[in-house]
Amino acid sequence: MHQPNRPRHARGDGRLAELDLLRFIAALAVLAFHYLVAYASVWGDRPAELFPALAPFAGLGILGVELFFVISGFVILMSAWGRGVGAFARSRLVRLYPAYWLSLLAVAGLYAFTGAKALDPKLSAGEYLVNATMFQRLFGVTDAAGVYWSLWAELRFYLLMAILVIIGITFGRVLAFCGIWLVAALGAELLGNDLVNQIVMPRYAPYFVAGMALYLIHKHGSAWLPWLYVVAGWAMSLHSALERVHGRIKVAGFKNMPVSDVSVIITITVVFAAMALVALGVLRLRPSRVLTALGGTTYPLYLFHSVVAVALVPPLVSRLDPWLVATITTLAAVLLSYLVYAFAERPVQRLFRPRGRAAPAPVAPRERVPSG
Repeated sequence: MHQPNRPRHARGDGRLAELDLLRFIAALAVLAFHYLVAYASVWGDRPAELFPALAPFAGLGILGVELFFVISGFVILMSAWGRGVGAFARSRLVRLYPAYWLSLLAVAGLYAFTGAKALDPKLSAGEYLVNATMFQRLFGVTDAAGVYWSLWAELRFYLLMAILVIIGITFGRVLAFCGIWLVAALGAELLGNDLVNQIVMPRYAPYFVAGMALYLIHKHGSAWLPWLYVVAGWAMSLHSALERVHGRIKVAGFKNMPVSDVSVIITITVVFAAMALVALGVLRLRPSRVLTALGGTTYPLYLFHSVVAVALVPPLVSRLDPWLVATITTLAAVLLSYLVYAFAERPVQRLFRPRGRAAPAPVAPRERVPSG
C-alpha cells in the first residue's frame, strides 16, 4: 500500500505539549460535569439548580471522556509503534496501575474510616480486591468509583492494540485494523449481541479509530483513507454521544441536565477539529514544565476528583457559598492530583521506563455515565 512521505510538521514520536493541554482540559470538563451537574448526593441538592448559569456548559463535560478516547487512539498508537508486546504491556501497566491503586485505597479508606455516604459503592473487602485488578467488570463486580468505567474501555483497547503489536505495526496494517474495527463496530451496533459489544465496543470504537487515523496523518502526512476513517469516526461518534447524553437526561431530567442536541454535536465536532489540528501540526505548543505537569496531573485528577468532592463538599456546603465550595474543592483536587503525579506516578515510571526512550503518557482516561 502506498505510504505518504513524512510531512514537514511531524516532530517525531516524543511528547506533544498540545496533547498535555487537551488532556487536562478533558479532565477539567469531566470534573465540571460531576461537580456542577451530576453529584446531587454529594451536594444534597441538584447541582444544576445551584449553578444554573454554568449547568448547560458543565453538562457537556460528560463528553470529556470522548476527548480522552480520541487522544488515547492517537497516543497509544504512537507509544506502541516500533515496540514489542512486552515493552508495550509494561508501559501500559506502569502508566495505569500506580495512580489507580492509590485512588482505590483512597475510596476504600474514605468509606471505611469516615462517615461519608455519597457515592458509596458499598463493596466488600473482596470486591475492592477484585477492583484492584481493574477487570472488575469482567467478573460482574461494581466499580469502586464511577469514573472507573472508562478504564475498562481503555483496557480492551490496549488488548486489541497488543494484537496489532504482535502482528507488527505498519502503516498499511494500521489502516486495515482501523477499517476492520469500524466495520465490526457498525455490525455490532446492528447485531446487539452483548459479548460482541464487549469485544468490539461499538460506542467507543469510533473515537479510538479516529485517534489512530489522526496519528497516521501526523506521522506520515495526509492521505484519503485515514481522513475517511476520521470522518466516519466523527459521524458514528455523533450517534454515540447523543445517546449517552440522552441516557443521562432520561435519568435526571432535562432541568438537571440542560444539554441540547445541537450543543452535543458542536462539542463532538470541536473535539475532532482540535485533534485534526494537532495531527496537521497547526495546533502546536512549545513544550514546558507547566504543560508537562498539567498532562501528568490529568490521570490522577480523573481518578481522585470524586473522592475529594465526597470528602470536602458535604462538610463545607452548609457553611460556605456553593461557588466557593466548588472552587475550593476543584483546587484541592488539582493539588492532590499533582502530588500523586509528582511523588507517586513519576518515580514509578522512571524506575520502570526503558532507557533511551521516554514513553508518552496515555490518557485516562477513563459506561455508566461517569459517576452517574
